[in-house]
Amino acid sequence: MEKPISPAVIRRMPRYYRYLGELMNAGVERISSKTLSERMHVTASQIRQDLNNFGGFGQQGYGYNVKYLHDEIGKILGLDREHNIIVIGVGNLGQAVANYRNFKGLGFNMVGFFDVNPNLKGKKIGGVPIMMVDELDEFMKDHDVDICALTLPKDVAGPMAEKVMSLGIKAIWNFALVDLEVPEGVIVENVHLSDSLMQLSYKVSKLK
Repeated sequence: MEKPISPAVIRRMPRYYRYLGELMNAGVERISSKTLSERMHVTASQIRQDLNNFGGFGQQGYGYNVKYLHDEIGKILGLDREHNIIVIGVGNLGQAVANYRNFKGLGFNMVGFFDVNPNLKGKKIGGVPIMMVDELDEFMKDHDVDICALTLPKDVAGPMAEKVMSLGIKAIWNFALVDLEVPEGVIVENVHLSDSLMQLSYKVSKLK
């Protein structure tokens, strides 16, 4: 049985991946945990503890090979394979998610967009036409979808989550202002932008 990994560790892994990518682009070949800690504002001990959850990857007196560590963290995060994503709710937020350019480079493919607004039908985002929600069942018969992004009002997010789960989707990226409860075997990542902004507001208020 695999040792459970702390959610806090998983939250830090994308940061490591991003910083190591920047180091690679700058031509850096190896780095110590101390130097990496100074860049990331995380203690060297914390970095070593985090990476030891997955095997360590470093050598004492040498540090970390930047490209190797970047590649290994990519595998840990599942970035060594592609993931197909659909977006349901193509208003302003949905279109912003759909148009984010970095997703493609990470292996996330936006393969379908769905809405209930007939005025959006047939319009394209990145060459992919927007379809109506009532076309979702037929679409799913012919497409392998890994992740569904829900950018919907909170009162319809729950029923839509039930719908996509019934069609076999096992991972939901939820931007609605409600925490979705899902059964075992389905993964949900609730992203509440207002929560993040309120945390920032708290920090700003402490500066005054």
